[in-house]
Amino acid sequence: MPNPFTLRTLALSLMTAACVSHAGTVSVVTSFPKELTQAYKKAFESANPGIKLEILNKNTTASIAYIKELPAGQRPDVMWASAPDAFEVLSRDKLLTAAPEVKNPAAPAKIGNYPLNDPDGLYYGQALAGYGLMWNTRYMQANKVPAPKEWADLVRREYFGHVAMSSPSRSGTTHLTVETVLQGEGWEKGWAQMLQIAGNCAAITDRSFGVPDGVNNGQFGIGLVIDFFGLAAKYSGFPVEFHYPTVTSVVPANIGLVTGSKNADEAKKFITFALSREGQELLFDPKISRLPILPNSAFGSKVPANYPDALEIAKRAKVNFDSTLSSDRYQVVVSLFDQMITFRLKDLQAATGAIHEAERKLKAKPSAQAAEMIKQARSFAYAPLVSESMIKDPQFLELFRKNKKEVAVAKQLTGLEDLWNTKARSNYQKATELAEQAAALIK
Repeated sequence: MPNPFTLRTLALSLMTAACVSHAGTVSVVTSFPKELTQAYKKAFESANPGIKLEILNKNTTASIAYIKELPAGQRPDVMWASAPDAFEVLSRDKLLTAAPEVKNPAAPAKIGNYPLNDPDGLYYGQALAGYGLMWNTRYMQANKVPAPKEWADLVRREYFGHVAMSSPSRSGTTHLTVETVLQGEGWEKGWAQMLQIAGNCAAITDRSFGVPDGVNNGQFGIGLVIDFFGLAAKYSGFPVEFHYPTVTSVVPANIGLVTGSKNADEAKKFITFALSREGQELLFDPKISRLPILPNSAFGSKVPANYPDALEIAKRAKVNFDSTLSSDRYQVVVSLFDQMITFRLKDLQAATGAIHEAERKLKAKPSAQAAEMIKQARSFAYAPLVSESMIKDPQFLELFRKNKKEVAVAKQLTGLEDLWNTKARSNYQKATELAEQAAALIK
């Protein structure tokens, strides 16, 4: 007969081993690339023997859904991503826990007019990011395409087929780029500009990484990107340049402790490390090339030559990013972009190409009738399907925040999105026909 004492001892040993194994792992859900996460994993594990960092790589939208779907006690420990509005969503749903002890007291309270940290301590700025344009210098020279300086430059005919971007539904950083344009230009004008840029795009990539990769290898000439994609490529030796337009913003990439996580105590150690001077220095790695939350002057010779200064960029930026506004209309912007652009790209490209050709002919030989038809074509192609008044309607916005697993909600949203998709297709076809008719009038 087995010794009861031995059995109890064995059981306690197994339980202790399980607890130690569990306590020694910090799980981090993040949209960041492997170059960044591996650098932090290596440095943190070296500084904290016995703690392992588990990286769960998901785009921002998928990260939010992943955290929401898991019950308390099974959720990842840390959320780490570029999109401040994603943290607003998690905060609103009470899925983040305050951890005031992790804060770096040397960090500034604000970047420009934007608070670095959540006022309730639910998440903290871990790096800074702006949004802009990267281009392949060899591609631009070979195709005789001028380097752009502003988002508005990309609506012009000479950029047709040379641009790439991702979709907000596939990339949190792309959502921030789109939202920055919408906030900087206003809802109607911002969408008109975004639709024209998308019409000039060669592709809407499946992941945000597809844009810088395509620019780096010369597949695309120009990419709309978050700054670290362009800077990392430049400092890693690719033939690319990066530029911040005046209509940009500098906002924090955030990190926060997930409510109902498995290992909160050791997760706090990782967050503390990421916010520390040691953790911030990792951002200067050429493969990472992010802007730290501490001023460049705090790092002395560690700062690469001509490295951007986030505080100076923030002073020049024209957009005071409103993360509450962005989070309130997050799902609407994501859905509208997909139905008007991602899923109808070929139709939008056709309309844009036809408009460019008609305008080229009109410039050579003016025609009042053709000019009016081109104006009508533009109104069909480049107007958002959701008005500014509708986007301010709380009931309309609330529909997109409801649980999509509910049959009635899913049916209502699917019906609305199908309507947008059909309307977009019809509008682009009308725009193409009008532009082609205008071009035919000009002999």
